[in-house]
Amino acid sequence: MKKISFVMLAGTAALLAACGESEGSASGGENSSDEVNNTAEENSAETGSDEAADENDGTITISHELGDTEVPVNPEKVVVFDYGVLDVMENFGVEPAAVPQGNIPSYLNGFEGEEYENAGTLFEPDFETIYGMEPDLILIGGRTAEAYDELNDIAPTVMMSVDQTDYIASFEEQVTQLGEIFDRPDEAEASLEQVKEELDALQAVSDEDKNGLMVMTNEGQVSAYGADSRFGILHNEFGVTPADENIEDANHGQNVSFEYILEMNPDMLFVLDRGAVVSDSGEEEDAASTLDNDLVNRTDAAENDNITYLNPEYWYLSAGGITSVQEMIKEVKEAVE
Repeated sequence: MKKISFVMLAGTAALLAACGESEGSASGGENSSDEVNNTAEENSAETGSDEAADENDGTITISHELGDTEVPVNPEKVVVFDYGVLDVMENFGVEPAAVPQGNIPSYLNGFEGEEYENAGTLFEPDFETIYGMEPDLILIGGRTAEAYDELNDIAPTVMMSVDQTDYIASFEEQVTQLGEIFDRPDEAEASLEQVKEELDALQAVSDEDKNGLMVMTNEGQVSAYGADSRFGILHNEFGVTPADENIEDANHGQNVSFEYILEMNPDMLFVLDRGAVVSDSGEEEDAASTLDNDLVNRTDAAENDNITYLNPEYWYLSAGGITSVQEMIKEVKEAVE
């Protein structure tokens, strides 16, 4: 009996020890499971964070005159070769990394600071400087179009330019595209709505019975521009009836004489002084001096004090900008009222 009792006690002890090990193992298993779950949650959180980052750093494809370009959304380093685009970016509160430092319109002269790299000129980019910057995006205009391929080898490059034959529609498209690139859709929509209201106000006061002629002076020479020209917005969207329906469609306008201006005898004369912003020879004869002669002074526009000297920065240097288009509308509205 004693032998049997000893065996039973030994078995009981072994059983209890086994149970203890089992409980310890179970307890350890619960801790291990918690660690696995925590790791999984951390990994999931990191994955979600990475996915959110991917969404924020996504790309979009922009169709433009020179092709289709995939560009990053909210690019950090942007080189800008178009002052109209620079105008839009300023309205959006977006900073460029580099701009051409020559001939910047005075209302954008804040971008002449040392914090911005000098990208060269509108016609001759500084490729070495731009390459060294490792930009995320390059935005150019028509003046820089010939350098497109070389710039596009450095970084995604998009050509931004308004269609002179459909100015407002292409302007709206360009502002919308820039809103998409810089993730500023609300700012783009609000700006376009404001421009639309101002344009409607101009068109409401335009008088079809009064005609107008637009000329550009440069170093004593005069060129006229019609509805199909780079300044066709004056007639096509702003509602000024052309004094001459047959002006040649040329980028630099149709060369005309003072006799021609008197023959057309416009009710309103709109004058753009190119030499005021781009002087090829250093001569400083301004538009008012060029047009101050007996022939021009006999026109109805001169006799009725209806010669408007347009701001060449808005009309010539920074076409397609939000501020520039608003100021263009304002100048013409004051002339026709």
